Amino acid sequence: MIDIFIIAGETSGDNLGGELLQALYLQNPKLRIAGIGGPRMRAAGIDLFFPMEELQVMGFMDVFLALPRLISRFQKTVRAILQANPPVVVTIDYPGFNLRLARALKKKGFKGKICHYICPSVWAWGKSRIALMEKNLDLLLSVLPFEKSYFSHLRVEYIGHPLVDQITASSNHDPQLIAFFPGSRSHEIEKNFPYFLQLIQKLQLEFPHRCVVSLSQEKYRPRLLDMMQSAKIQLPLLLPEELKKIKPALAIAKSGTISLELALQEIPTVITYAISSFDTFVARYIFRISLPYYALPNLIADKEIFPELIGPSLTLETLYREVKNLIINPEAREKIIQDCHSLRSLLSSENASPKAAQLILSLPK
Repeated sequence: MIDIFIIAGETSGDNLGGELLQALYLQNPKLRIAGIGGPRMRAAGIDLFFPMEELQVMGFMDVFLALPRLISRFQKTVRAILQANPPVVVTIDYPGFNLRLARALKKKGFKGKICHYICPSVWAWGKSRIALMEKNLDLLLSVLPFEKSYFSHLRVEYIGHPLVDQITASSNHDPQLIAFFPGSRSHEIEKNFPYFLQLIQKLQLEFPHRCVVSLSQEKYRPRLLDMMQSAKIQLPLLLPEELKKIKPALAIAKSGTISLELALQEIPTVITYAISSFDTFVARYIFRISLPYYALPNLIADKEIFPELIGPSLTLETLYREVKNLIINPEAREKIIQDCHSLRSLLSSENASPKAAQLILSLPK
């Protein structure tokens, strides 16, 4: 008999799942947990149904070609859960797959409890998911304090953000070091890195600072090197584990989770997100995305902590102006550092994974 069936479909979910499994086993070593996960969850002792790598595809054409396999894996997962009939199913992030799975299980009469860990960005887009989640979920574990207000017919528990437990504020920053984070997906790199390279060219003419570039995955190294070579620039490319060893004074980063990581390290940062005017139009008028801020630290604090340049507001001139201001203005840097320090208290994690485990284990009662 399976006590809990857990499903993660991408690396971030696997990381959360690994920590969650450790917390669950710590609270009850006799638990029988099966599911779908990656290396972190496998190392934590999950009884693997199939590896999450079988769900991972990138790009429209890859999704199209993999569709029969994805549908097969989806149906296989539904059948396995219905047959095992565990008291609890936990789905971690990966909402395109996992929210459909919750709906399919409920339609087929699954009587166990379904918990989803990490709320989709319904506050930005996909508001139609709210009704879907309220109908098919029994519990939503939220890592952002404002998300609960978007739901009126679903139990939502804010557990704090796991990153607070993992990241401490940096000290002894290298005042001459600037780190660039162009993104963790190929299309993000293609859109953002050209602006970063032009900025680096201007900075090198005026300031003595050294620059390093984040390499989110080894597979992107050839493309980043090609782009730097075309710009006649040579910079170190550092993998995440290498970046942990340095303490830049400033950062320029593509909008995403990295913005929150940098805020928790108290590193003053300029946030960018390069999208076309057409994409901006579609986002604003078709998908009705209208937010006061887009960077996570700014959204959470409900004020601008990091300067953000999104869509048409991102130009070489605006980027250079914001970065130069942080280089030459110690008061501006210090204000950001203080705001980042205050942000940590807003996200007080209360040990997110143990709290998540406790809530999940209380569900069948």
